[in-house]
Amino acid sequence: MKRKINAFLLTFLLLCGFAVAEESSISILPLDQIKPGMKGTGRTVFKGDKIEEFGVEILGILHNFQPRRNLILAKLESEVLDEAGVIEGMSGSPVYVGEKLIGAVAYSVGAFAKEAIAGITPIGEMLAISPEKGPASSFAPRMQVLSHLTLDELFELNKERFQLPLAEAEGRLVKPLSIPLVFSGFSPYVFEKAKANFSRMGFTPIQSGSQGQIQPEMSSSGLTLQPGSPIGVQLIKGDINVSYLGTVTHVDGNSVLAFGHPVFNLGPVDLAMTKARVITVLPSLMLSSWLAVSDVTIGRFVQDRTAGILGELGKMPKFIPINFKILDVESGEREFKIQVANDKILTPFLVNLAAASVISSEERGIGDLTLELNGVIYLDNGMNVRLEDLFSGNFDMASTNLSGLVTAVVYMLTTNEFIELGIHSIDLNITVAEEVRFAYLEKVWLEKYEAYPGERVRMKVYYRNFRGNTVEEEFPLPIPNLPSGSEFSLVVGDAVSLQSIEFRQYRTTSFVPRSLYQLVRMLNSLRRHNYIYFKIIATKPGLFLRGEEMPNLPPTMKSMFSSPRAASSPPIEITRSTLGEYRHVIPYVFNGLAVIPIKIK
Repeated sequence: MKRKINAFLLTFLLLCGFAVAEESSISILPLDQIKPGMKGTGRTVFKGDKIEEFGVEILGILHNFQPRRNLILAKLESEVLDEAGVIEGMSGSPVYVGEKLIGAVAYSVGAFAKEAIAGITPIGEMLAISPEKGPASSFAPRMQVLSHLTLDELFELNKERFQLPLAEAEGRLVKPLSIPLVFSGFSPYVFEKAKANFSRMGFTPIQSGSQGQIQPEMSSSGLTLQPGSPIGVQLIKGDINVSYLGTVTHVDGNSVLAFGHPVFNLGPVDLAMTKARVITVLPSLMLSSWLAVSDVTIGRFVQDRTAGILGELGKMPKFIPINFKILDVESGEREFKIQVANDKILTPFLVNLAAASVISSEERGIGDLTLELNGVIYLDNGMNVRLEDLFSGNFDMASTNLSGLVTAVVYMLTTNEFIELGIHSIDLNITVAEEVRFAYLEKVWLEKYEAYPGERVRMKVYYRNFRGNTVEEEFPLPIPNLPSGSEFSLVVGDAVSLQSIEFRQYRTTSFVPRSLYQLVRMLNSLRRHNYIYFKIIATKPGLFLRGEEMPNLPPTMKSMFSSPRAASSPPIEITRSTLGEYRHVIPYVFNGLAVIPIKIK
């Protein structure tokens, strides 16, 4: 009966993907007892998941290597290390002296070193990482509404959040081991763009495959994690995968310590912990690296700190699902299911990679391309943001602009200054045509340029499409109720031109939302590239306050809104107000601007 119960329990653990950790019974050797000349052993994996030992000779200790941080210097020796040197992926490899754990291999010493000299993070500093240490960062800067963010721009916005100087410093004697960052399912073009940015952050991006959707049957021994085992942190999973890899340092019950140095140094995180498998070591004169793949999810990492990362076995992280539907007239509809890590800082990066990769891998990278986007971002609080637009161009212009829009909206939501806001899911439907679809305004014709208040005047807009054909569109223009002898301006233009006019009208260079509701409303109202916009502007005093135009206010109302007690920021007095705005959708990306004065009879 007892055997049946144990068999049932093991089957349950296998189905749930839980891992069984070996109970810790290891003793610790404090830093003040470590002396030069001591000999020890380290544990890591050079191939598959077989843990191997390597020799260690203590060379000395760098005290106060970083503020209140110390580093043990050691020479590593083995048949593999003698040839390859310290290997990227060994971050976290435990080191023992006399069966006592002293720390984790985490730093490389010198470039093009002839011997495998490494920096070891003391285990006492790693054990100080607490799962309850500190809340997630809630700081969010006040920012203008963005409608486009490239991967390069996103890195630039976040450069202060990451330890770029530490990872990039040239001539630095000691620096953290670079971390293998494995991409699978990505087009070469997107991988190369991502590689340039992630390399600056201390990663070694590698384009590889994955273990696949079907995992091999695992025995009870395969469910254990041991010090020296390879381990992965999965950022994207599904039809494409991104994981960074390191080594387990210490296991205590369900608690796992790894890496020995920060990855992003984000503090509290919720990232997937996976088993990993080393395919081979790639020797290099500069710094050798693993070629490895991530495996099944076995838990989550909860802290990313200066001395390493801390995880919990058996507790699953939250991912954000992104559902892509790509509709091509010639090849039909294809679906892609992708999940990205749920993190205030990382999610926009991962969304950008996912969108760019899916589009570029399924459609042409060079040549004419038009993408029509219809999507929805669903928020945990029940609100949503609709994404609708048309992008066209050659090379990667259309895909870059589409992924830039989605990235900007996700970035605005996750880093908003008002509340911690979670994204529930994202649906993106993209219709593809292998042609450019541009249209350029040629002229605007009115049947009269003087009219009575309330009258409707015939208006024709002529634009030339990408084939060189002129298209005529006719609309009625409602004449506003203005005094006889006055004048107003009719503005006909594209989205970018209208925004430039509004910046001049409101004497500002950006629109900053003042509440979550206003932010969501602004994101839902982002102007689209396939619309012709019509705007009626007249000389009427008013106010521009908190992103909203208030035209033709009575003196008492104007005084009230201008009061310091009523407004957290001073309003902008405007002399020209918007009396009406209209739009008309066309099947092209529209470009052009015309401003026409009209008199009131």
